[in-house]
Amino acid sequence: MSVSMVHGGLVGLKSRTSTPTPTRVAAARPIAFRAVSARVAQHASSSLFLSGAARPLLKQTAFAIRTRRSATVKTQATAAQPPAPAPAAPTPAPAPKGANMKSLAISVGCGLVLWFIPPPAGVAIKAWKLLSVFVGTIVGIITMPLPLGAVAMIGLGVAMSTGVMTFAAAFSAFSSEIPWLIAIAFFLARGFIKTGLGNRIAYMIVAAFGKTTLGLVYSLVFAEALLAPAIPSVAARAGGIFLPIAKALALACGSDPEKGTERKMGSFMMLTMFQTSCISSSMFITAMAANPLSVNLAASITGHTITWGEWALAASVPGVLALILVPLFLYIVYPPELKETPEAPLLAKEKLKVLGPMTKDEKIMGASLLVTVALWIGGSSIGIGSVAAALIGLTALLVTGVVSWKECLAEGGAWDTLTWFAALIAMADYLNKYGLITWLSGKVVGLIGGLGLAWQPTFVVVMAIYVYAHYMFASGAAHIGAMYTAFLSVLIACGAPPVPSAIVLGIFSNLMGCTTHYGIGSAPPYFSQKYVPLGTWWTLGGAVSVIHMVLWLGVGSVWWKAIGLY
Repeated sequence: MSVSMVHGGLVGLKSRTSTPTPTRVAAARPIAFRAVSARVAQHASSSLFLSGAARPLLKQTAFAIRTRRSATVKTQATAAQPPAPAPAAPTPAPAPKGANMKSLAISVGCGLVLWFIPPPAGVAIKAWKLLSVFVGTIVGIITMPLPLGAVAMIGLGVAMSTGVMTFAAAFSAFSSEIPWLIAIAFFLARGFIKTGLGNRIAYMIVAAFGKTTLGLVYSLVFAEALLAPAIPSVAARAGGIFLPIAKALALACGSDPEKGTERKMGSFMMLTMFQTSCISSSMFITAMAANPLSVNLAASITGHTITWGEWALAASVPGVLALILVPLFLYIVYPPELKETPEAPLLAKEKLKVLGPMTKDEKIMGASLLVTVALWIGGSSIGIGSVAAALIGLTALLVTGVVSWKECLAEGGAWDTLTWFAALIAMADYLNKYGLITWLSGKVVGLIGGLGLAWQPTFVVVMAIYVYAHYMFASGAAHIGAMYTAFLSVLIACGAPPVPSAIVLGIFSNLMGCTTHYGIGSAPPYFSQKYVPLGTWWTLGGAVSVIHMVLWLGVGSVWWKAIGLY
């Protein structure tokens, strides 16, 4: 056989084995390769059929066939294997369950230390034990090992299990109207935010007054103040309504901390909006969640329940002056680089166009809000209290479907606030009934009275201590629960008029939040935007607190005298 014959046979066999249908290729190729390989090997071993020159060529051909067969088998084996599974995504770490044990240990430890200290002379054992439970609860509210409501319920459980309070005493404040007023106000706020009426009002004010940076900030400041009576959560007003507007406007004007342009406008705007949120919260009972707690504690000391109208009237003149002066002060000492903001009114008008005309739900919400606020102001003259007024507004929203009862049940902040308000009110009330507040007030009165001061300078000293003690508190409610009753008792014992003293303490329970980035609910949302450094935040916060002391105790005292509070 000649080389050309072998080559022709290979070509012919290749032609015959390369034409099967695709479904038979896999089976046909191994058989063909084995046949050819055997034939080539047979002829390669016989010198009778091959010349010496042809023998190397046949060996190379056989080797090539075997190599191709081996590669084909490997390819088929690889194709038969299933594809490798994609690497599994890393499992996220589970959220921590239960309490923060470190914070819990701190709160329990503080209570236990006080529990085992012998009570001072003149203090009943029961009062001292309740004080230890109260202090442990307050520390828990500050450190927050659990949500506030859970901490308060644990405190009540400890008080009852140790015999310090009965069930009736522990839950006595749940029948108080003040915690229910603030809870219902949360439900009203849900409708206000849900319908978009809050955003619409804010945009309208910005469109009218926002041509300069200072004018823009003033428009936001007074928009927030107008909405404050209807939204009891300062954190909700800040984070849910005005922070998004302020940040959008800052970015529209090219002020972005990520690009190093925060001082262009955003720094001034964020700091001013935060500082004035403390002022607007101080102007109405329903503007901050803890204000009703001050009202309730004041009633237990003075026997007079401060009405919504009394508080608002007392805070009106100094509050409006503060809303004007604080932004102006910050504009001078922490000025924006951009003084003109022609884009702001245009942006607000575009947002209003997107919103379109007022919806039916917005109109219902607006009417309900007007009726409720009107009844809060003058309802007492016709026998309608604050809670009844709030229920009238809520009823309109529920009947019309603007707010559903399911949404009210889902409003966790309302129920949490109701729980810890009532718990703190009950504990503070029984500390007073057990005589501890009377004893403590006597000690402080003796200390301050030894200074030989009249009640007016004594008032200033007491207020300064009360305000700057807030550096130790991350919650206005915790501060009020711990110090309001004792300090009000001291002021009254030193000869200060009771009602103005109670109102001023309540007002400063909001204003004192201006000092830090954690002292009130509006601080974290604004500070977290990274427009203002921490040192600047604290330094200017301390400066603003001095302005408040001078303005409210100076101009405020003249105003309160003029309206007959004392």
